[in-house]
Amino acid sequence: MIPVSEAIQIVCDNTPRLDAETVPLADALGRILAENIVADCDLPPFDRAQMDGYAVRAADTRNSPARLRVVGESAAGNGWHEEMHVGEAVRIMTGAPVPAGADAVQKVEVTRELNDGALVEILEAVAEGRSIVRQAAEVKTGDIVLQAGESISAEAIATLASFGYASVKVGRRPRVAVLATGTELVNVDEKPGRDQIRDSNNYTVAAYASLAGASVERLPLAGDNKEKLQQQMAHAAANAEVLITSGGVSMGVYDFTKAALIDMGTKVFFERVALRPGKPTVFGRRDDTLIFGLPGNPVSVAVTFHLFVRPALRAMQGAREFLPASESAVLLHNVKGTIERESYLPARLLTNEQGCIMAEPLKWGGSSDFVAFARATALIIIPQGTNRVDEGSYVKILRLPA
Repeated sequence: MIPVSEAIQIVCDNTPRLDAETVPLADALGRILAENIVADCDLPPFDRAQMDGYAVRAADTRNSPARLRVVGESAAGNGWHEEMHVGEAVRIMTGAPVPAGADAVQKVEVTRELNDGALVEILEAVAEGRSIVRQAAEVKTGDIVLQAGESISAEAIATLASFGYASVKVGRRPRVAVLATGTELVNVDEKPGRDQIRDSNNYTVAAYASLAGASVERLPLAGDNKEKLQQQMAHAAANAEVLITSGGVSMGVYDFTKAALIDMGTKVFFERVALRPGKPTVFGRRDDTLIFGLPGNPVSVAVTFHLFVRPALRAMQGAREFLPASESAVLLHNVKGTIERESYLPARLLTNEQGCIMAEPLKWGGSSDFVAFARATALIIIPQGTNRVDEGSYVKILRLPA
């Protein structure tokens, strides 16, 4: 039985990075950048007005109210591109280019038009530079605005589009095969018979893998037939970069998964982790395919996936940050740990009026209680050797991806 940190390191040491591919911008959301994104222009590309009003020379407004001659209008997408002189003003809209000769924008609320708009009265003086964003104040041509290894969020799409990236180079999605085992399982559209339950792990693991950026194939249920298991796992290993099984990795008479993996030539790196829940977790490799044998209980599946599988899938795509990142939170209720294993307990995160993150442990019936776990937004991490942590203590947490 090895520590969680050692198991994570073994996974990282044996996870290859996949090649990059180029995708259209419309398909780039959620992908991992495989190139630096470089600005091909200044931002803003010209001195830009921050509000509606009048472009003026600040010196002309010192003795306010001041009357200036309106010589033009600058609108977004249709600027006024002559030079403004002493005693003149240009009507200007938010986002429009500031004309040459102007060094400030006075907001429309402290101005008054006269003579049908031929003149404007500036009612208050304005300081030089007021309400103008200078050219390249935000980004200069040649700046790196997004870095390889970053995830492309909805907010990042605007950056890519603004600098002309109609297509973008990203890490290729890992091909993942998901296989649930156990004779007690039936498909979700079937009515369970006596001693049977519906399969949830296939769908849960597939959902988690999709959130991590993978392309997922769900394999048919394999039961506890060792020969059938080997056939399906061999097929997956030949067609996917990652095989994720659930169930059949404990020490029971019908737990055939680990034996089937070994018989088909899998190199097993570890098979037991000092983890609660999720001790009987298997990680290995067959040729170029990574294989994760997760426990069968749904909460154990979730915990072991986020600790071991998700980092591997993100690393394969070239993500800069792929390891589980812990934060601190204040514990709202007492929790119990164990001497022999590191515990990961489901919790709901709250934020108090002072902005402090609070972790509320969920009442749950153990690693099979998937209904309670559905409300979890994080895992509370209790170090190995800790029997109890009291309410009000700071604890480490691991956020669950939404």
